Amino acid sequence: MTSPAAHTVAEPADPAGPELTGLGSRLRERRRRSGLTLEAAAARVGLSPAYLSRLETERRQPSLPVLLGLSRAYATTVAELLGEETAPRDPVIRAGRIEPGRAGGWGYRRTGAPDRAMQALRLRIPPSVQDAVVRVHPGEEWLYVLSGRLRLTLGQAVHLLDPGDAAHFDSLTPHRLASATKGHAEVLFVHTLLQTPAGALCIDPPGHAH
Repeated sequence: MTSPAAHTVAEPADPAGPELTGLGSRLRERRRRSGLTLEAAAARVGLSPAYLSRLETERRQPSLPVLLGLSRAYATTVAELLGEETAPRDPVIRAGRIEPGRAGGWGYRRTGAPDRAMQALRLRIPPSVQDAVVRVHPGEEWLYVLSGRLRLTLGQAVHLLDPGDAAHFDSLTPHRLASATKGHAEVLFVHTLLQTPAGALCIDPPGHAH
C-alpha cells in the first residue's frame, strides 16, 4: 500500500509570455520595505518560501493572480511591481476637519499618503470610551499629543501625556489609548501596520471581550 504523500504548497505554473526583466529585484525590494521575511511573505500569499525565492531571483515568472496577491501583501500596485511609470504623488496633504469615526467614538483624518510603509493620522480620542479595548498587532506606533491629556497604557504601565509629549513603542506590547480629561485629546499618530482601515487602527488580541 502506498503511503500518502506529504503535504506541500502547490506552485503555480509559469505563465507564457516575455520575461519581465528586473521584476525579481523589485519583488525582493518591496518585501524588505514591507518588513517581511521570505517565509512571512510567502505565507500571506499562499506560496512556498522556495517558490517566492525563485521569483525574486527570476528563475520563475509569476502569474497574474500571484502578482495581485504580492501587490496586496506589499501594499503596492501590480504596475509598480512591473516597473511601469506612474504619475508622481502629491507630497502635500492639505488641512481639513476631523470626521466622526466609527471606532468607538474616535475621530480621525489621514495626514499621510496611502500605500506607504508608514501611515499617519490625526486622531481625536474621547475619554473612557476606548479604555477597555486592549490592542496588540505587529509593527510600531509613534504618537504626539497636540491637545488635551492622553492616557497611554503599555502592558501594566500607565503613562499620562500632555501636549508636546510623544511616545514610540512596539505594537506587540498590549496597549490602550484614551483621553484623561473630560474632553477629547487630539493626537498625531503614525503606525506601520499596513493595509489597516483608519477606523480600525488596531486589532484586539484573540479572546478579548469587548
